[in-house]
Amino acid sequence: MTTTHSAGKKHIAMYIGSLQKGGAERVMCNLADYFFEEGYKVTLVTTYLASEEHDVKHAAWKRVPAGAPGAELVMDMDENPAWVDPNGGEAGGIERVFSALLKSEQKDRLTNFRLRHKKLRDVWKKINPDLILSFSGKNNIMALSTATRDGYKVIVSCRADPDIEYGSKSMRASMLATFGRAAGIVVQSNGARDRFPAFVQKKCTILPNSINPSFMRKRYIGEREKAVVMVARLHSNKNHAMVMEAFKEATEKDHKDYKLVFYGDGPERAKLQRLAVSLGVEDRVIFKGNVTHVAEHIEKAMIFILASDHEGMPNSLIEAMSLGLACISTDCPCGGPRDLIKNGENGILVPVGDRKAIADAIKRLIEDAEYREKLGTNATVLQERLSPDVVNAKWKEYFERVIG
Repeated sequence: MTTTHSAGKKHIAMYIGSLQKGGAERVMCNLADYFFEEGYKVTLVTTYLASEEHDVKHAAWKRVPAGAPGAELVMDMDENPAWVDPNGGEAGGIERVFSALLKSEQKDRLTNFRLRHKKLRDVWKKINPDLILSFSGKNNIMALSTATRDGYKVIVSCRADPDIEYGSKSMRASMLATFGRAAGIVVQSNGARDRFPAFVQKKCTILPNSINPSFMRKRYIGEREKAVVMVARLHSNKNHAMVMEAFKEATEKDHKDYKLVFYGDGPERAKLQRLAVSLGVEDRVIFKGNVTHVAEHIEKAMIFILASDHEGMPNSLIEAMSLGLACISTDCPCGGPRDLIKNGENGILVPVGDRKAIADAIKRLIEDAEYREKLGTNATVLQERLSPDVVNAKWKEYFERVIG
């Protein structure tokens, strides 16, 4: 797949593992479409093609079956081959390049490591971008170690708590060895920046996530559903079990008409369903699984909870606040919720792991309608600060400064 500069256009390459349906991937797809519509040439560089991916509005490529006209094999790991027609989508649209080693290219483990580096380095030389944006963990280290030696400008972005993203000794060592070469480092909160050593902090710029456009709407006015909602993968970091216990404590006596609704799926589902039975709340705890159009499902709810041990900048909290829900969140590292919520003004912050504080907050929000309305109404102000127009313009200004 060869790529040439479109006349006079600045060329941005965006690098991530795949476009699977996650928060970081969605942000990158939104940025790709935005910059393309602003007149830039955009190339997405991914290692893999995931089985289910976010839509890219202006994708020049299309997934196709084997043997289709124009089909190129882009992945054949684990007997799960995938073919793409690089020109099967929008003519002149956002191009995509894959950097995974095919089976035919693989050797022993050590050689594969070098070959992956070489393949990615060759990708940068072939597409020749003015700027590379990389997201998350190992990708950032790979981008810096393959592109900067040939003089390409690389901006890396941490999408989660850096202490988690670069938690192991080897990852931290690689981060310390490569981040000095970055043209810029994007983090999502003050707390995330503070996790890095001083020489990295100097390069950090805080750019929050924008609100998903489907959550940009007027606040629902009317009778609310007697529902406490969570939108999160069913994973231990999200603490659904603790929320279930807090919900029972807050509603058992006087508010048995309230339901706790979990949106999302994950490895803890069966365990959580058993817990609901043992707590005697199985008829009031509802597991909805993954749903599309989340805004429609939650906008009439009474209360939203985020109870994580750690988060980057939680999209689900941004979205719930944008809809004007009364939100309870743990004040978790690395400070995303603290950057969004002014405690008692537009939401409630509680200490990480504090079941009683969550129970007390649920009870107060159920019983104090005026307080609940105040928090929900004030939360919608976030729409002004984090609208796609506002946030995207900040990314553009930043990129232009780095490209020079």
